[in-house]
Amino acid sequence: MNNYQIDRQRWSRFTIQEQMGNIGSEVGRSIQAWRTHDEERFNGALYRALDLFDATTELLVAKHSPRTKEVLRSKDQFLALFFDNTFEEDSDNIEQYFMQYALAARRDR
Repeated sequence: MNNYQIDRQRWSRFTIQEQMGNIGSEVGRSIQAWRTHDEERFNGALYRALDLFDATTELLVAKHSPRTKEVLRSKDQFLALFFDNTFEEDSDNIEQYFMQYALAARRDR
């Protein structure tokens, strides 16, 4: 088990684009580690990504945001890559999805 947990207060100051872009970084790390069969790196990236998903979801629920469903759906799709055997067909699409947020966050800076 990983002891990583994001600073929720600091995380709350990020825009949704920044949050999803950062989640995407951990998603990408976990996908790369899965491809190279690096279990230690995979587990670390997976736990960090899940914590970031959870931190974002907590903020959105507190705000009664309609984006909550989108974040939860993207989390489900991410987990399905590894646990529902959709990796080969969906990993590139998931990475592209999160890349759009990273690009939007960079554009808005």
